[in-house]
Amino acid sequence: MTRYEEETRFLHGGDYNPDQWLAYPEVLKQDLLLMQQAHTNTFSLGIFAWSALEPTEGQFEFAWLDQVMDDIAAFGGNVILATPSGARPAWMAEAYPEVLRTSEKREKCLQGGRHNHCFTSPVYREKVAIINQKLAQRYHDHPALLMWHLSNEYSGECHCELCQTAFRHWLKAKYDTLDALNHAWWGAFWSHTYTSWEQIQSPSPLGETMVHGLNLDWKRFVTDQTIDFYLHEVNAIKIYSSTIPVTTNFMADTADLLPFQSLNYGEFAKHVDIVSWDCYPAWHNDWETTASLASKVGFINDQYRSLKQQPFLIMESTPSGVNWHEFNKTKRPGMHQLSSLQFIAHGSDSNLYFQWRKSRGSSEKFHGAVVDHDGSTNNRVFQDVATVGKQLEKIKEIKGSHKQARVAILYDWENNWALENAQGFGLSTKRYPQTLQEHYRVFWEADIAVDIITPDHDLSHYSLVIAPMLYLITNKTIQTLQRFVANGGKLVGTYLTGCVNEYDLTYLGGWPKELAELFGIQVLETDTYYPTQRNEVVFCNQLFETKDYQTRIQLDTAATLGTYTQDFYAQEPACTVNDYQQGTAYFIGARTEPRFLKEFYELLIRECQLKNPFILESSPVVSVQTRENEEAIYVFLLNFSEQPSDVTLMKSGYELLSSREIDKKVSLAPYETKVIKYPRT
Repeated sequence: MTRYEEETRFLHGGDYNPDQWLAYPEVLKQDLLLMQQAHTNTFSLGIFAWSALEPTEGQFEFAWLDQVMDDIAAFGGNVILATPSGARPAWMAEAYPEVLRTSEKREKCLQGGRHNHCFTSPVYREKVAIINQKLAQRYHDHPALLMWHLSNEYSGECHCELCQTAFRHWLKAKYDTLDALNHAWWGAFWSHTYTSWEQIQSPSPLGETMVHGLNLDWKRFVTDQTIDFYLHEVNAIKIYSSTIPVTTNFMADTADLLPFQSLNYGEFAKHVDIVSWDCYPAWHNDWETTASLASKVGFINDQYRSLKQQPFLIMESTPSGVNWHEFNKTKRPGMHQLSSLQFIAHGSDSNLYFQWRKSRGSSEKFHGAVVDHDGSTNNRVFQDVATVGKQLEKIKEIKGSHKQARVAILYDWENNWALENAQGFGLSTKRYPQTLQEHYRVFWEADIAVDIITPDHDLSHYSLVIAPMLYLITNKTIQTLQRFVANGGKLVGTYLTGCVNEYDLTYLGGWPKELAELFGIQVLETDTYYPTQRNEVVFCNQLFETKDYQTRIQLDTAATLGTYTQDFYAQEPACTVNDYQQGTAYFIGARTEPRFLKEFYELLIRECQLKNPFILESSPVVSVQTRENEEAIYVFLLNFSEQPSDVTLMKSGYELLSSREIDKKVSLAPYETKVIKYPRT
């Protein structure tokens, strides 16, 4: 077993930047005491420390890192040791300007910021390999080393000549011939037929942005090139450290916590040992309820857990507020404990923070941290962190346990890229990931576990698969969905499905035949509404409002579940059901109000017998999540409300945080969490 596997505690701690405090030895000494008082045990080191590790080219300084790692090991702490490639030292850009990125406007960037480097540059790769090998050689057997943290939040793209050449090589490997590429990109459009590989350039506002096949392949290349650079880092580490697990921290996008848009994490996850990610919800905002935001946090946690179907890590979060939201509100009392335990409830084996101690200067000096500028243990944030540390110690037996889901929602990064690039429909109302969040919320409020999966996941152990808005769908995915339904599964599809193939070329001859057979319908057209326009659907003798998209449907073998009431297709099918071999396929033709989704999915929840067996009745503000191992099932009750809430359990149990038996009727204070253990009999 690796040391990571042997660690029985939940990981609690975060990004530690002692390199910023080398001139303040009293601060470093204080940190060691505070780490123990905060009940923290794991620290990420060296993430942006290249200048401290290699202050001039070829001159390496490891003494300070030796001391910090030894000091952390002395009190039984762990180190997640980073490679410093996220921000390179100024001397490198001065000596080797090729390492700097070139923008899509073909402008060479200046030294500064972070992730301002070319993933293709041989010089940069060489320098990264040197520092990585030295770190691995020196620390591979250090008693504090728990895992490797490669770079930080890989992102961005470079359009320099090195990357243009690499892109052309990537295209040659994919298409082999220019004829094949020109057909896939529909090169005759606007006379964009290529007669030489050297004519191809990455998308640019100064040149080409309208060839959708080019745009889609460029995004695929950026993902592959980023993964290739990551693997270059891995290979350098593995020369001396072959058994220590490796990760890099994934991200979310926007205040809605959408899956990161720029990289295909479905592909990237195949190359990390453990998925880790950085989660920064805007708690207590003024545009949504606490429960609404909690549902979005649940969605993306379940998505990143599902990428490898194993516990994941929260590599960064904040114990208070951040510095980069438009408005940086701090957590109210109780929210830090609640939000931390939500991570655990959805499958995380850690709650790590950015940052351990607030920086004294520059852009992150007001970003939340465990230790504030006052260095005090008496402020509210430090005490909240210590409380979470104690709670994690009380429930440490849950670490390593899994979640079981019979419902899956399919998310496809490439589909999102293609749909966002599509010049049609409503340019501002496509909202693919937000739509998946809305479908997910029905199950979150009903306390039913959900996996968020990619098209290449195995569907065989699910009862219900929900696959909205698969604008780009491959024959392979269609066949996967057909097999799932044929073997008895229930599938839900929606509007804006089956429009283009993997090359972003439209399907000819109408809706794909295989989809028509699966759903028992023909899609005649998609009507796009302006944002204020509405229609209605009659479903289960109730009226539900629809907006944005309405599909005109012709029935083949399907039956009608709901009909439109307005427009030129009034009385036509809006929602259908079709028996396909041993299973059933449903089609929702319009974007509906959430109330419809709740009514619709309640029927499937009953048919599939998905109801949560641990509670009498679900509440829209109390999230009930479970993790399980061979010894027990653990039920989390999380009150995402500013008001007290009551929950009735199906049976009493042992509450781990209070270390006492708990009755079936449970009262939760605002933001309170309880964790009940049910031993297996």
